Amino acid sequence: MEVLEENDEEERREEELMKALEISDELHNIETKLSVDQVFVPSDVSDFDWSSIDISRLPPSYKTNSPREKKLLRIAHHYLQQYTHLCPDRKPLFLYPVNECGIKKFVSTTVRPTLLPYTELYHWDGCASFVCDYLTMEPLKSPLIPPSLLYSPTTILKYQRGNCFDFSVLLCSMLIGAGYDAYCVNGYATHDICSLDETLKVCPLLRKPQEVPKEIMKKSNKYRVKSAPDMQSKFELQQEAKKKAETEATHKNEERGEEKVMEVEKSTHDPLYGLRVHAWVLVLSGKREVPEPFFINPFTGNSHSTMDEHFLGIESVWNHKNYWVNMQDCRNGCKDLIFDLGDTVRWEIMLSETDKPLQVLLDAEEENELFDRNMDDIVSEQEEEEEDTSFAMPPSWVAPIQISPREFETRCSQGKKVILYKKAKLEKWAPYLNRNGLVKRLTVYADLRCTEVVEVREWFKNREDMLDMRELNKQTQLTTEYFSPGHLLGLKVHIYKSMEPETERVMEFYNEARVDGLQKRAENASEIKEYFVGRDDFKYFQHTEFGKRGKKISVAGTRTDINSRPIVQMKECFHRNLEKPADEDVAERVFLITEEMIHLTYHLKDKYITASKKDFFKPTENYRKQSEIMTPEMCITYQAGSSVKDKKLLHLYKLLQELTEEEKQLKQQVRQSEAEVLNILKIRENEEADIKLTVSIYNTERNEKRKQQYEATKNAMEDEFPVHEEQDLDYLAPFLIQIGHPEKMTKGQVLRLRDDCLTDFKNRLIAKANIIQARFEKEVEELKKKNQQFQENQSQLSREEEAAFLADYSETMFRIHIVALRLNREKQTAPQKYLALEEKLRKDPRLAVHLSYT
Repeated sequence: MEVLEENDEEERREEELMKALEISDELHNIETKLSVDQVFVPSDVSDFDWSSIDISRLPPSYKTNSPREKKLLRIAHHYLQQYTHLCPDRKPLFLYPVNECGIKKFVSTTVRPTLLPYTELYHWDGCASFVCDYLTMEPLKSPLIPPSLLYSPTTILKYQRGNCFDFSVLLCSMLIGAGYDAYCVNGYATHDICSLDETLKVCPLLRKPQEVPKEIMKKSNKYRVKSAPDMQSKFELQQEAKKKAETEATHKNEERGEEKVMEVEKSTHDPLYGLRVHAWVLVLSGKREVPEPFFINPFTGNSHSTMDEHFLGIESVWNHKNYWVNMQDCRNGCKDLIFDLGDTVRWEIMLSETDKPLQVLLDAEEENELFDRNMDDIVSEQEEEEEDTSFAMPPSWVAPIQISPREFETRCSQGKKVILYKKAKLEKWAPYLNRNGLVKRLTVYADLRCTEVVEVREWFKNREDMLDMRELNKQTQLTTEYFSPGHLLGLKVHIYKSMEPETERVMEFYNEARVDGLQKRAENASEIKEYFVGRDDFKYFQHTEFGKRGKKISVAGTRTDINSRPIVQMKECFHRNLEKPADEDVAERVFLITEEMIHLTYHLKDKYITASKKDFFKPTENYRKQSEIMTPEMCITYQAGSSVKDKKLLHLYKLLQELTEEEKQLKQQVRQSEAEVLNILKIRENEEADIKLTVSIYNTERNEKRKQQYEATKNAMEDEFPVHEEQDLDYLAPFLIQIGHPEKMTKGQVLRLRDDCLTDFKNRLIAKANIIQARFEKEVEELKKKNQQFQENQSQLSREEEAAFLADYSETMFRIHIVALRLNREKQTAPQKYLALEEKLRKDPRLAVHLSYT
């Protein structure tokens, strides 16, 4: 029986070996086929010959290995041998690929932690966004094995291209420099992740945030007034709902059919599912307030959960300090992985020196086996491994990572990048690359083939007209423009179909920047609706209705009082003014122009359900000529809570006179609103015809105007305070005249001559510094006076006077700055000048004989 069992086991082993050989042959055939057919390559990826790069100017650390690096390579080689012996079924580890100079470098030393001086790069999303925008993706030569070359991050930044491993190393270097606990990952992912295929994913700009359902607590109230019964036919509502559901279902089925076709063409029948090698970044929790571990795909810059089904397995992870091998089962992808790198059972560490606490969990049987082993074998193994494990990671061989402000601003390779999403296309440009300031455009399509455009969204930067975003709906032909604060007319949003006047449009304003508190204005050919905020008269709404006219306006810039639209009705609504009684506080005021009538509605009094009202009938022209007396028929009054009519006709007459005057003013305001709309349209047309971009005063590369002004001011100040070049002057001449130019001098005369010369020079330096100090104090005193005078008269100054003062103020500040620099320079150079004169006197041949002994 034992012999039969042994034969069965041998047969099973032979069958497993034959299956493994068949699988390896199939993978080899697939790999050779893919090498011929090539893998999916994005359209914007062009061929680049890496062998033609210039390596002559690279530092010596790129071309040689230090003794510690050589020892690290020996340790890594020994570690790899042990790994292949213990895990023969797993693929070889990615440990020491060749760099751009053909030198083997350990992967951990390729990571160079760097914190770059840009605020956006202090956070992980800014770093990921920069890497995916700045670099151009290159696919791996073979999708089944890691690359044999791993270039330095500096070279990758220089040529702005690389594969997933290059992306990950650069991103990991930036994240570690920013304080994150980040690691490069060598693992496996789906075809979409590896090939940067986003055509089946929704664009992040189109994703709607998840709405949190609010629980509405219904309070039962037996005294609540019952709502009116719904008189609509339930049968008709059901039929409409069925029709709507059917149309939506057919539309969804069509979309699903298209999606299935696309998915069948792209994602199904992937022969390398689970075998495609990919590199990404792992960020662990703890540092920078990261609550839980997550992945970052360097190709897209998006974060993913560690449970994401697109990531199918992990071979190893590393940072700038150590290297870990994953010993956990990846049959379910990364869902069941535990990212506790201190757990030596789940993660096999290479170097023992690490900041991760080791956790060795042994069963009772393993402990007994350990004690049963020969102590001599344990001691010998410890001696062999002591050399390998007790070794600190050498510093990175990579040069410091540097990104210039121009490179950081340009971002995309050649200034442009295109990303295709599901029914959408996203285009990105560098600032100032387009003359209209366009930096991003999102085109939304109706179909998956991207043939029918539905909507176009454009984002702008550095526009002088403060335009921030524009949306164009191709189906409704509706254009929506969004403006940042600072527009000439306080414009915030402009929604329109046509730029022709008296067409349908909506304008929103920054009400804080307007005197009248206008927040929104909606206009069409027959009416204007205006909404206000924070007015002193408590008005919040105004509605003007227009009648038809015979002729249309021909020129947009014509006067509005000529051939203007006839006003039919004007309506105003007011908030409650608590300083007045409710029955005297107007809530709604309606001017019926054609009917010669004014209707007033007051606010409700407490515990009343009806409001007081007054209707005024303006007298006709014939009646005005005959008499100006107010009659009771000219006013109909309803006083809530009182049956007594107001018999004081004088009060009503004065109120009618006030309302008539306010009607004239309101008509004038309506004409001003029409003129303002025409003015805004004209300004917007001029702004779009001649688009200008603003440049910050701190942008020294682009701000040529500011640079010329600075140079001119600096030259003027230098002309005012000329810096004379030092000439070879005879400092002893004035003092030799005093003693009569003797041919020979005694030692006492020489010492006295030297001391007088040095004392005089010292006094002149002090006097010069005092003159500059006095000038500085004078300028500061003038600045204080100007500032005090401005604060006293600030409320009375016009905008032009205030702007002139600010210009004068900045010029005075610049003069003070120049004088302060000159004073500081004099104080710093005075001791040096004094010592230089002393040395010159010591070497003077007329004094050298006696001064050589002192």
